[in-house]
Amino acid sequence: MSDDSQSCLVEKLSYYIDIDDTAEDQLASLEEHERGYHRHQEVYSEGDELKYLYVVKEGWFYSYTDMPDGRRQIVRVLHPGDIIGFPDIAFTEATCNVRASEDGCLCPFPKRKLDAIFKESPKLTALMFSIANRDHACVIDTLRAMGRMSARERLSYFFLDLISRLRITNKQMTDMIRMPMNQHEMGDALGLTHTYVSKTIREMEDEGLISRDGDTLTLEQEDRLKSMVDFSDRYAKLDTSWFPK
Repeated sequence: MSDDSQSCLVEKLSYYIDIDDTAEDQLASLEEHERGYHRHQEVYSEGDELKYLYVVKEGWFYSYTDMPDGRRQIVRVLHPGDIIGFPDIAFTEATCNVRASEDGCLCPFPKRKLDAIFKESPKLTALMFSIANRDHACVIDTLRAMGRMSARERLSYFFLDLISRLRITNKQMTDMIRMPMNQHEMGDALGLTHTYVSKTIREMEDEGLISRDGDTLTLEQEDRLKSMVDFSDRYAKLDTSWFPK
């Protein structure tokens, strides 16, 4: 078996439960093959046959849908350790498009490979089920932010959500985020124009809420941002008390 420290998926899932050797080998088998992608390269498109899921090994990706008038709505930002396509597992065709936000690496695997995990690792199955339902709750949080919050509040929520997710696989992370997404992409995720994103970020910098240095963004007043949007961290804890032993 390859070096486990290289598996972002194992690192992410082991944050919540102890993963035994059998489950670890099963997860490692999902990352046997690698495929590189360039910035803005399409992974697959809406309507494509969905035979494979993908573990994100390196880089940021995002799923999105195209509107009839040409506008784009980014649905989910995907980081190392995430499984691309998991929300579509019930369907034979993809319900959205997936694209690379920067150069990255994915590990494709056929959906049928999950069969062994579901049969032999009930605790891991319960965890995957819980994460899928947690992500559904996070989508509701995002809808609330986009439907009822100002531009500043939307961006605050977006940054807080990103850093909370990234801390799961980077326990040393403080208040800094490497931000490879451009302002067009952030706007498409939040229902804002890139001009409005740029203006709002400058205002937040002027107020000392955030700061930027190249592609690094720092949340200078994280507690204040959390209070501003009533942010709930859905990632730090999961109820595992009901999981099979």
